[in-house]
Amino acid sequence: MERTLKHRSVHALQKYVLNPPARLLIPLGVMPPTYALLETTGRTSGAPRQTPIGNGLDGDRFWIIAEHGEKAGYVRNIAANPRVRVKARKGLRLRWRTGTAQILRDDDARARQRMLSRGKPGRWLNAFVVRTLGTQLLTIRIDLDPIEEA
Repeated sequence: MERTLKHRSVHALQKYVLNPPARLLIPLGVMPPTYALLETTGRTSGAPRQTPIGNGLDGDRFWIIAEHGEKAGYVRNIAANPRVRVKARKGLRLRWRTGTAQILRDDDARARQRMLSRGKPGRWLNAFVVRTLGTQLLTIRIDLDPIEEA
């Protein structure tokens, strides 16, 4: 798989600098409302894999704009097994939700970002960073399962 210099540089920055602190803080409940945690099943290992992502919660759907398209490990995991979990903030509460992800190759990822960030400055900033650092934007829609109240 060919990887551009931009993709290698951004991937290293995310993997070794930006994502490790987020992975430590999110389970402690310290998560800005603009972030969420995606859990996929490893396509080779079968083990759970968690990736910090932008919070694309919109009712019973969750939207992700993958910066590196199908080069991203979590996108390849989704292609192998679309059942996922998302931990996102709704108000002050963090909650895991399960759902089924679908890769939308024909969706206009930039238009989707504009729609999701309208009136939400934190999401607008995240969308700007994704567009700036991204090499191949790709939309993923997660249809969330109904919330089961205890």
